[in-house]
Amino acid sequence: MIIDIVGLFPESVDLPLRTGVIGKARESGLIRLRTHDLRDFAEGRHRVTDEPPFGGGPGMVMKPQPFFRAVEFCERGSGGRPRIILTSPQGRRLTQHRCEELAREEHIIILCPRYEGVDERVRQWAVTDEISLGDFVVSGGELPAAVIVDAVGRLIPGVLGERTSAESDSFSTGILEGPQYTRPRAFRGMHVPEILLSGDHERVDRWRAEWAEDRTRSRRPDLLAPRD
Repeated sequence: MIIDIVGLFPESVDLPLRTGVIGKARESGLIRLRTHDLRDFAEGRHRVTDEPPFGGGPGMVMKPQPFFRAVEFCERGSGGRPRIILTSPQGRRLTQHRCEELAREEHIIILCPRYEGVDERVRQWAVTDEISLGDFVVSGGELPAAVIVDAVGRLIPGVLGERTSAESDSFSTGILEGPQYTRPRAFRGMHVPEILLSGDHERVDRWRAEWAEDRTRSRRPDLLAPRD
């Protein structure tokens, strides 16, 4: 998969994605991550990317021209129309289902706004998806972009060593995972449940399923609610 990220601080996306499974996927070529400084697509000696909003109001709005040029640059040589994501608190919340959907794409472009957001014409012309991480605001779109890449990238076939690792993740099954244990069996007076040491895989699976449902019911009951 090719992933292009466009923003004012592309290094803040690149560095955290050089480690772990995403870093290995980049080294192996499963993920081709390209980061772009939005200023490289701006006009003039000062490479201005923002202006005061028409009609007045606080803050600055990011100009359309740099984003248009950046998208056109990233699309060159693309086999088809890429998915173009704008990180935005106005977007639909990122879910595991959406990550699975995006992991099937061949090319994704992520636009990272700052300040008061982008000129509306960027949304009208370029954007196919607006994504939010939740009901809060951060200083810019670069960190949400890194989260999107990590969440989507680990679902690309071959990125994780075992496919079941992704399939059994919380939210992939529709509910949260239950408790997990490893060595030692006893630690500071706390013991691993005997059923996990029994070797009876059928009973273990039932125990895990029951705990997963109980934990979801107590922590995220909304996940168990009927969906339209």
